[in-house]
Amino acid sequence: MKPLTQMALEVLQTADGREKTALSHAHAAAWRAARSDDARPEIGRAAPPLQPARPAKPDLVSPRDVPRRKPGSPEGRIAMMHAVAHIELNAVDLHWDVIARFGHLDLPIGFCDDWVQAADEESKHFNLMCDCLEAEGSFYGALPAHAGMWRAAEETADDLMARLAVVPMVLEARGLDVTPGMIDLFRRAHATGAVAALETIYAEEVAHVAYGSKWFHFLCGRENCDPKPTFHALVRRYFHAPLKPPFNTEKRADAGLPPDFYWPLADLPKAQSK
Repeated sequence: MKPLTQMALEVLQTADGREKTALSHAHAAAWRAARSDDARPEIGRAAPPLQPARPAKPDLVSPRDVPRRKPGSPEGRIAMMHAVAHIELNAVDLHWDVIARFGHLDLPIGFCDDWVQAADEESKHFNLMCDCLEAEGSFYGALPAHAGMWRAAEETADDLMARLAVVPMVLEARGLDVTPGMIDLFRRAHATGAVAALETIYAEEVAHVAYGSKWFHFLCGRENCDPKPTFHALVRRYFHAPLKPPFNTEKRADAGLPPDFYWPLADLPKAQSK
């Protein structure tokens, strides 16, 4: 088997979304097979690109230039599915990137196990949303998409602790907050396929946030630093906006994020901030 970081690099260098996720699934299966009986396959070392390969479409635009559509309309639901597909494709690359970029560090092999699993599940999520789009006569790439999705990865390319704080513990945790509302919207529209896809995504994203919290706390323990103020400092440095309530406190707690981690970073109304 190839070194894991080389497999991660191959995923990052694949542009087409369906091809990227097929390769991601294949490499994840190969890693799990190689890890049977607690074997320790080679992780290796890679030099990943600052940005992964991406398909020619969708056009990537500033967030303010992404067209807004009424959420309850058919066009709005397609736009929402397209946005989720875009997030999931970025997540595939983010999880392989953390392996390619940081896998050579002195970490337990379980670090690689967790992020391979997360990348494999994000690949499934992307394909689920693509299937939903195609069932509605659309496809991934038909609409413009958010250009800033990879910014957090670029800014934390040299700091694993910052990467864990910003990507799983902020960005993916935000998915736990907003996905229940999306599920309700599609359920009201009797879009059973989208509901099933989003329920799968919602259930599995909790573990991805938990991986971030687990390894963030591991690094804090090894470096003898207090996780909570360290998290606050890193998020304020690398995430350029306040966190937005309401928060899904139950699912965040399941993922190892207590309220005192995120509420101090929230965009509180002035009446509550005193």
